[in-house]
Amino acid sequence: YPIWLAYAAGVLEEEGFHVELVDAPAAGVGLPEILGLMDEFQPRLVVIDASTPSIANDIGVAAAIKDRVPEAFCLLAGPHVTALPEQSLDLSPAVDGVARGEYDYTVRDLARLLAGTAVAARADSPGRGLETVLGLTYRRSDGSIVSNPARPPIDDLDALPFVSQVYRRHLRIEDYFYSIARHPQVTLVTGRGCPYRCTYCLWPQTLTGHTYRQRSVENVATEFEFIARELPQVREVFIEDDTLTADRDRCAALAEALIRRGNRLPFSANARATVSYETMRHLKGAGLRLLCVGFESGDQAILDAMRKGVKVEQFHTFMVDARRAGVLVHGCFMAGGPGETRASLAKTLELAKALEPDTAQFFPLMVYPG
Repeated sequence: YPIWLAYAAGVLEEEGFHVELVDAPAAGVGLPEILGLMDEFQPRLVVIDASTPSIANDIGVAAAIKDRVPEAFCLLAGPHVTALPEQSLDLSPAVDGVARGEYDYTVRDLARLLAGTAVAARADSPGRGLETVLGLTYRRSDGSIVSNPARPPIDDLDALPFVSQVYRRHLRIEDYFYSIARHPQVTLVTGRGCPYRCTYCLWPQTLTGHTYRQRSVENVATEFEFIARELPQVREVFIEDDTLTADRDRCAALAEALIRRGNRLPFSANARATVSYETMRHLKGAGLRLLCVGFESGDQAILDAMRKGVKVEQFHTFMVDARRAGVLVHGCFMAGGPGETRASLAKTLELAKALEPDTAQFFPLMVYPG
């Protein structure tokens, strides 16, 4: 799911803006259709979620859109442009700005500005222009690039709309597939950020930060009820928090809230191998079906080098506890960590065979900005 774009779209709609959310790859939509939509919609603001592998194509799309609707402010968002805001703007004059970090409220404030002023899209007059939008890097009319102060992370996540409501309005649920979840599924987050410091993880180091900010458990349980009621075809919810199980007490409270509400939707989630049997047992009673766990390496030196903060021995304990709790495990393993050798890779393979997770995935390390 285009989860971050969807949250931003929901925030804009709650502000009263007319929004079109298009996930072109999922919908099988090409650039001609997008440009046709631009002719019809005539947007004042266009937000493109860019990624490192697709940045050249993303810039090309931005240029084509800008050519079709030159008055629109073209904003790029996502981890790549957060890590490289000035370089991203330098790629094309079609890009007017970059939203750094979590961009829900950056997009909202920019939309307010563009809707409330007759100044051109690159307005930079004092008090009326783009310098008031936190988290924005933009190009002035003289060509210079300015980075406004960073936007603080959103603490009150309950204030955000349910992302599943945005999916329902704009997307086709059946278009989204995740190999470890039962199809069709809905992906959401119950919190943003991760308290751990693993060096390989992109999202906390670019978009969401290292503080785990959480929605209230009642807010989460209400979204589960919305999905069950309004999206009855959904067979599973995937909780995309970096590590749902980082807060043991909250997991217990969430399980109690879901049970109290009579939840019947199975769910899966990301977890560390340090999660306790008691936590898994509580969540299992509320509908937990599977945990996606990053074991990463069977070599302790590799784990230490990537600051995983876990011991190989804990992986074996975790698997015993997961089986006892009746929770399935999708094991994630990584090749190419710092100091990797053929010998350490062999240890990882032996670990995977010894743990026997229900399903397994092996990732080559990919280097991204940030």
